[in-house]
Amino acid sequence: METLIDYVQKEFIKKNDFPKFSSGDTITVYYQIREGEKVRTQFFKGVVIQIKGKGESKTFTIRKMSGTIGVERIFPINLPTIEKIEINKQGKVRRSRIYYFKNLRGKKARIKEVIK
Repeated sequence: METLIDYVQKEFIKKNDFPKFSSGDTITVYYQIREGEKVRTQFFKGVVIQIKGKGESKTFTIRKMSGTIGVERIFPINLPTIEKIEINKQGKVRRSRIYYFKNLRGKKARIKEVIK
């Protein structure tokens, strides 16, 4: 018998079809923001530093540099306000969660790109 959480996830969460991406990839997430009656689209471009969870409750964390300040944002993969996800660059990293990336500066903060 299924657990209650699995049942609710299967029945009520709308699955989105996005391209496959992994840690180290540079992606752009386009999502909707509601301000009163207005709805506008905003994007967040950065490096995926982790993918967490499984199934419909999967989340991913993106880190971007805004000037000299690092900004991180966590997105659920099935968030209804996400319009699309674009993969800008595919990176090659050895780990699935690249927390060490936060402490790197300058040229050391580069990720090798996978060329297809």
